[in-house]
Amino acid sequence: MVGKNLSVIWDDQAKEFLRKAVEYIKLDSPQNAEKVKKDIRAAAKDLSKYPTRYPPDKYRLYNDGSYRCFLMHNLRITYFIGPEKIRIVDLRHSKQAPIYY
Repeated sequence: MVGKNLSVIWDDQAKEFLRKAVEYIKLDSPQNAEKVKKDIRAAAKDLSKYPTRYPPDKYRLYNDGSYRCFLMHNLRITYFIGPEKIRIVDLRHSKQAPIYY
């Protein structure tokens, strides 16, 4: 997978969660809100260069390694590595109870 740049797309649910999280953070600190948004978008974009950088998602049942996740700014970002593209499928706050899916 290294060397083949895959495009990164965001599911609507993940985009909406990021938007709401940034709005919530903005209530206390507009600067931190922009930093969180910028950092997460940059990390997602970097996935195209090396998609297997992060470990497989331990909460995904019967995961063949296609679903992976990472933590950033107390948010858990889950993504799927497909043959043509990488999909950001979910964002959750790390303090939320884990969901096995």
